[in-house]
Amino acid sequence: MPPGEQILIVESDPDIADLIGRQSLKPLGYQVTVVGDAASAMKHAVQTPPDLILANINLPGLSGKDLLAAFGSQNVKSPVIVIAEKGQETDAIQAFRLGATDVMFWPLRDAEVVSIVERAMRQTQEMRERQKLDRQLKATNDELQKRLRDLTTIMGIAKAVISVTDQRQLFDRILESALQLGEADICWLMLREDKGNTFLLRAHRNLPDSWSKKMNQPVDDGISSLVALSGESLFMNGTPLQKFKLAALGKSVGVIPIKIKTEVIGLLMIVRRNDREFTRDVQMMLEAMADYASISMVNARLFRALERSRGERPRRGKIPSCRVGNPAGGDPQRGAGGALSAQSRVDGNARRAQSRTEEGARIGASRVTTPFALLGKNSHTKITQVNPEPHGKTGNHPTGARRFSHSGFNGAGVARRRV
Repeated sequence: MPPGEQILIVESDPDIADLIGRQSLKPLGYQVTVVGDAASAMKHAVQTPPDLILANINLPGLSGKDLLAAFGSQNVKSPVIVIAEKGQETDAIQAFRLGATDVMFWPLRDAEVVSIVERAMRQTQEMRERQKLDRQLKATNDELQKRLRDLTTIMGIAKAVISVTDQRQLFDRILESALQLGEADICWLMLREDKGNTFLLRAHRNLPDSWSKKMNQPVDDGISSLVALSGESLFMNGTPLQKFKLAALGKSVGVIPIKIKTEVIGLLMIVRRNDREFTRDVQMMLEAMADYASISMVNARLFRALERSRGERPRRGKIPSCRVGNPAGGDPQRGAGGALSAQSRVDGNARRAQSRTEEGARIGASRVTTPFALLGKNSHTKITQVNPEPHGKTGNHPTGARRFSHSGFNGAGVARRRV
């Protein structure tokens, strides 16, 4: 048993106290304290809990059994060994029921005292080891649970890369994730304006009114500008933070840049009200979240641009449709058929007009040549051929026909004979 263990002896008999404490336990390296009554024992056990308590069951005033009951009410966890005389087995059993771990029946030899004490100390040490392991296991489980929550949060941000296109929802998701991952009390997001290098407050969580009223405006905190220039995360707490304005919000601050390649497009600010340093794991999780946030913001911006282009494309590409022979509200196929039939009618009319033109030309020629057969050689009638009039000035003559003028015919084309 390692030396330095604290043992409290509650014994009114000086001989028994001397035999147990000075002769048996102190030579082994135990730190022994002796008190003679239950009240002193209770006060000492509450103020300085010992590793082991040895209490006589026959104390003046409050008995050893009363002392055990008092230890239980005051939540004293130190193991208790009761000292009883032979013939007090019933009292010893009652002491066990009240929480005693072992019993000594007096008189005992030194070796027996040491054996009982060391057995109790081993049990105490084993119990403390179990309690320590339980605490370590609980701490490990808590850490694993936190890691699981952090990973779940990171996965949520990763899903937001492709699922969240609304800018306001995206900002809310980023801030909620930052508060959870950073175990922070205050958080806000600043984005660089489209034209220029000024960062404007776009969203926040738990900012006081004096800061939140600067929405969509620059916020001078003294630290964000340094991170915007360096492009590296900055975490600060304690005395170094006192020289900056952020000290009015909390005692631990983190500034994480949101970047596209090497260009800083945003700043994520988190604040803890208590003076607690950001661990390296927390910093890495926040930086990973900022990387996902940058992708989400770029995707959301591209999505909005795509939606705008889709809205403008129908207006630019809209061509008025011309329907021939298609009544309003009619079938498009029927309208197309009407257009084809109309075109056929136009072509037929053109062919018929050409036929009439050629026929008129032949008739006109026959009207001119027929009188020559009726005239004799000595006729004084003169016929002159006149060139066709220019296109568009033919009057009533069909296109392509020749017009003839003569002095020996009347208007009907009948030859006149002079006497």
